[in-house]
Amino acid sequence: MTVSEKLEQRLTGRPNSHVPGATMAALMGMRREPTGMNLLMHLGQGVLLGALRGAMAHAGLRGPFSSAMFAVVRLTNDQTLENATGVGAPPWTWPRDELAVDLFHKAVYAIATGLVADRLAARTGAGPGQRHAQRVPGRHAHVGPPPN
Repeated sequence: MTVSEKLEQRLTGRPNSHVPGATMAALMGMRREPTGMNLLMHLGQGVLLGALRGAMAHAGLRGPFSSAMFAVVRLTNDQTLENATGVGAPPWTWPRDELAVDLFHKAVYAIATGLVADRLAARTGAGPGQRHAQRVPGRHAHVGPPPN
């Protein structure tokens, strides 16, 4: 995501946002954002939420639909932290071009993370959810995955 942001900034001339770094500083009880806090926030969220996408893939939630679900999780995480700390504002109050840029970069992150997580999870075969769906399509509480 950070790479796509830097490329986009070169093309558009958009300056860095300090909202992620200011959010991290607020979460840590700091009054001002130290240098490097933006990168720390991006990497920290990337690692923590990437682990969640890995768990999704291992459970059998794979492919584009799962990456779309994960994009919503990524956006929700950002907005919850930014709004809880008072650093950010709800997205529906943002200028449309800022919202479009943010959504684009979160989608890039969700797709890239999904591709890696899905590929790694596929090495161990179908997940429990996929085995359930192979047995009886749809949601059925009385039908579990077949034994391994």
